[in-house]
Amino acid sequence: MDVYGELLASAYRLREQLGKPSEAIRSFLIGLADTAAALWEQPDNGIWEVRGEPRQFLFSKLMCWVALDRALALASQLHADDQSEHWRAAAAEIRSAILEKGWSAEAGAFTQSFGSPDLDASALMIPIVGFLPGDDPRVLATIDAIAGRLTDDQGLVYRYRTSTGVDGLAGEEGSFLLCTFWLAQAQAQAGRLEQARATFQRAGRYANDLGLLAEEVADGELIGNFPQAFSHIGLINAAWAIRERETFVNVS
Repeated sequence: MDVYGELLASAYRLREQLGKPSEAIRSFLIGLADTAAALWEQPDNGIWEVRGEPRQFLFSKLMCWVALDRALALASQLHADDQSEHWRAAAAEIRSAILEKGWSAEAGAFTQSFGSPDLDASALMIPIVGFLPGDDPRVLATIDAIAGRLTDDQGLVYRYRTSTGVDGLAGEEGSFLLCTFWLAQAQAQAGRLEQARATFQRAGRYANDLGLLAEEVADGELIGNFPQAFSHIGLINAAWAIRERETFVNVS
């Protein structure tokens, strides 16, 4: 269910180019927000499309919140001010659910799904999408938990621990470069520039002679889909966040 947030976040990012949207685009974007408001409580298989039973994945809820948050910001442009009250109420419900059920006292972090103590790298998106500020204590605790307990020997980040059985498949997988760049980006937004640079460099050094990255790293080798756009998007966003933080520090 994260797709509703992905699309509306893109529309918001490109709002100047969007201009006065056609009726078809307007109807489409409003429909995305309405669908997120209607379906956010349903379980799904999450961003990683796990083959296990559907769950209340935190990331899916988070991106439904993003859908509504960005729709509210676009409401006037979409001539949808009459929808704002409904969207705002649904966004508030999602926010309360994430803060109450997405946080695990046992894990000391935001976790993979409601009521679970299992870590998932997608929780790093909480500050990245603007749900909470990067220096919020719960965000900092989540960053520390993932950096300390969801990484391989090289400090690269796994999506989640396959040993929990959530994937419905046997076997193991490598660390994910996208997730490692998420960590670097979250660290930068938290004001931890040295950590962010170090994390970024650990992932970036795996680029081949053409500067291309695969999906995963295992035993020091690139594996999985190649080249992987997700990895490159993560690299760009992390580099941008680090640069923005450096600029902020220098100006301050």
